[in-house]
Amino acid sequence: MTIGFAFTGSFCTFSQVIPQIEKIVKAGHTVIPIFSDTSYKTDTRFGEAKKFREKVEQITGHEVWHTVTQTEPIGPQKLLDVLVVAPCDSNTLAKLANGINDTAVTMACKSHLRNGRAVVLAISTNDALGFSAKNIGTLLAFRDYYFVPFGQDDFKKKPRSMVAYFNLILPTVEAAVRGEQIQPILR
Repeated sequence: MTIGFAFTGSFCTFSQVIPQIEKIVKAGHTVIPIFSDTSYKTDTRFGEAKKFREKVEQITGHEVWHTVTQTEPIGPQKLLDVLVVAPCDSNTLAKLANGINDTAVTMACKSHLRNGRAVVLAISTNDALGFSAKNIGTLLAFRDYYFVPFGQDDFKKKPRSMVAYFNLILPTVEAAVRGEQIQPILR
């Protein structure tokens, strides 16, 4: 299976997501890495962008796609069997829920969806139970979107925050290509 794996700006979870790519590759799948412009360029207290890119490229054996022109052919050329967005931040959730297509990641999703193929979202957002709740709800109702199960990560300090159980990315992908949502979604 050829899996697109897109990173968005929830930098604090990159270190949890990268081992999941290793699992996917070890399971025999081809992974095409995709980074939003912010993920591609931004150094944070969680690490340097260049080091994250290099690590992902080393694991996958593929150069990171990070522009709209690189990801637009995904649909017309049917380049992927499934597309994962992990971490999927609130900005990307909002854009997907409202049909906004202005980043490499949102273009990858739009282009891939034209073929009726699965997009798997692994959310990571501090406002999942706030403003992002409506976007999550919208996407749950859309065809061909599947969610990695998620739950509150720190209900005392961040009561609206929710994060996907990243270790469930591969089982969610396997279910999604069969047209099934792994259950339960909320854990």
